[in-house]
Amino acid sequence: MLRRLLPAILCCFTLNAESVVVLPFFNLAKQPNLEWIGESIAEAVHDSLASEGALVLDRDERLEAYRRLSLRPGAELTHASVFKIGESLDATHVVYGSFDLSAGSLRIPARILDLKNTRQSQPFSQSGALEDLAAIETRLGWQALSGLGWKPLPSERDFLQARPGVRLDAVESYIRGLLASNAEQRHRFFTQAARLDEKYSQPCFQLGKVYWEKKDYKLAAGWFERVAPSDPHYLEAQFFLGLCRYFTSDFVGAEKSFEHVSAAMPLNEVFNDLGAAQDRRNNLAAAIASFQKAIEGDDRDPDYHFNLGYVLWRSGKYPAAVDSLRAVLARNPADTEATILLGRALKQEPPRPGDPKVEARQRLKTNYDETAYRQLKAALAK
Repeated sequence: MLRRLLPAILCCFTLNAESVVVLPFFNLAKQPNLEWIGESIAEAVHDSLASEGALVLDRDERLEAYRRLSLRPGAELTHASVFKIGESLDATHVVYGSFDLSAGSLRIPARILDLKNTRQSQPFSQSGALEDLAAIETRLGWQALSGLGWKPLPSERDFLQARPGVRLDAVESYIRGLLASNAEQRHRFFTQAARLDEKYSQPCFQLGKVYWEKKDYKLAAGWFERVAPSDPHYLEAQFFLGLCRYFTSDFVGAEKSFEHVSAAMPLNEVFNDLGAAQDRRNNLAAAIASFQKAIEGDDRDPDYHFNLGYVLWRSGKYPAAVDSLRAVLARNPADTEATILLGRALKQEPPRPGDPKVEARQRLKTNYDETAYRQLKAALAK
């Protein structure tokens, strides 16, 4: 039901779901070399909220809002500016604050602005030694969840245990990687962060994406495998891990990754790629079922119909294959592959081993839109 509604609803209007934006915390210490700490706090609180399923706007969206409003990231904001940022992003809540450092002791006061009811929360804060920044940020993240009235709210103890502390120099390297102006610097900082603390998950996801974009699927897979379940990018990392395994011919591993993601996030693209992995393993019945689930979620996508028609043809189910391939051409008349397969299905010609025109023709999806699904789920639950 939810997946079937997603494409049509997102094309028609913006969902009115509860969403949060976390702003960089302002540097009261007046030391320019500490600006990265404000960004680090924002990222950590963002990840704390997102990992529990809250709809949190990402960093790129927030930066775009700053650009539109001609605000400098990290600048001290007035209450009116905080309100404008949240309003420009259609957020319902804004988490913001500042930090100060004195004699090695860090103090971070924060507030939550409720834009719907135009009111601020009571201030909440965390403090401690700068070396314990990651743990301080995690505790602040839990407080933000509590302040938002998040349900179910995990106990603070369980929340902290699921997120082990990270070395300060690793956190600094990661944040400097996010702030870096070019790809070479980002790669260097993310690699340094991952090497400084092996249990640090966030740079592993970023490095996985770096190598994915370079089509170095083996290296990318190694980084995606290190992304922790508590990381808000965990399911996305598993999705791309499945793609990396697929492109390195590990179809068993790819199927396992896509099954894991589909159990938690039943997106059409995940079912499609799961079907492709199952098809490559000659598990044709399972592949047919997966492609049908993708079509149930989005009947308009010709690739889903192509994949179903292709596996039906390979299974000898010619009339059904004809129907699916005709559905492809109804949506994309210029699809030559579908035309060739349709001709063979009409003639009931079985696959010929070694024919490059019809071998391994499964079509994969490399987009992953977990946010849109969560928005729809949250909106329908209101």
